[in-house]
Amino acid sequence: MMNFKHFWTKKTLVGLGLGQFLSLLITSTGFSSSELAKKGINAPTSQSFLNYVLLAVVYGGVMLYRRQALKAKWYYYVVLGFVDVEANYLVVKAYQYTSITSVMLLDCWTIPSVMLLTYIFLKTKYRFRKVTGVIVCVAGLVMVVFSDVHAGDRSGGSNPRKGDLLVIAGATLYAICNVSEEFLVKNADRVELMSFLGLFGAIVSAIQISIVERNELKSIHWTAGAAFPFFGFSLAMFLFYSFVPVLLKMTGSTMLNLSLLTSDMWAVVIRIFAYHEKVDWMYFLAFFAVTVGLIIYSGGDKDDDQSRADVADEDAERSKRFDEETGFNNLSRATMAGSSKTGDTSSHDLTTSFVGRETIANNKCIGKDVEGKKF
Repeated sequence: MMNFKHFWTKKTLVGLGLGQFLSLLITSTGFSSSELAKKGINAPTSQSFLNYVLLAVVYGGVMLYRRQALKAKWYYYVVLGFVDVEANYLVVKAYQYTSITSVMLLDCWTIPSVMLLTYIFLKTKYRFRKVTGVIVCVAGLVMVVFSDVHAGDRSGGSNPRKGDLLVIAGATLYAICNVSEEFLVKNADRVELMSFLGLFGAIVSAIQISIVERNELKSIHWTAGAAFPFFGFSLAMFLFYSFVPVLLKMTGSTMLNLSLLTSDMWAVVIRIFAYHEKVDWMYFLAFFAVTVGLIIYSGGDKDDDQSRADVADEDAERSKRFDEETGFNNLSRATMAGSSKTGDTSSHDLTTSFVGRETIANNKCIGKDVEGKKF
């Protein structure tokens, strides 16, 4: 049975706090998009474009200052930028064809997709505790969806099948992005990832805007009420993209997606206190369920870290023993080759034998020291 104190490690608390900060940022982008939609502005790719430009300028400047060589191939970032832009576009586009209930439910497809991809490509092992945490979190989100009091949100939409397919495709692309970023941030560099994601994301967005949203941008009447949520969205997305690699490196992409489930809960809190709206009691039960699921999933990192440390110690000890055996075999072969040479004097053989015995004795002493230091 796991000690409850192991839940409250520094890594767990920081991961939970950072995850909720990212969830609040996503909530703010949702409200910004809602305000823009009320004003008749529907340009999701244009909103994301400024975020990519900020990433390229800020992190690209840091990268130029460092003058370091690339740790990953540049074309990996081209593919990642394209997938990231299209994931955002597909999910937003789905709202035009299906209900918000379907979008919220099907968007959960990201979580099992991430778990499957990390298991296959990153060799991540998920224990029963973590699977339980995922199930509890998803159950909480299902309660949120089905407690929605707006009957219009349950309508089928103009083309539900097309909308559902768009959500599933977008959620799958989100999973690919998250797993790819987790791999790059752990094996390459966070600044390099953000700078190139911003650069190629901006290029892909600019091309897509010129094709899809050109007329929409021309029809926008820019006022203070329209500019504030537009640039607020970009700033929130910039902060979100900046801190996502930190959480990915700390806890992984599955924890990231589980944390983002609470964005719907924070939206409820804002509706209650900012807009003075009434919500169903199941929202609070759902918030509690998601919180418990997050704690179950992220808890016990101390045990996991200790297990990984023990495995690393065993591998290091095995490597040391292998090196000692290899050195001993090489020494024996060198001694046998020396004794087979013609023209050697008996004094030379005696000296070689003495040196070989002394070296073997030293190796044995070293082996004893290593065994003595093992813990």
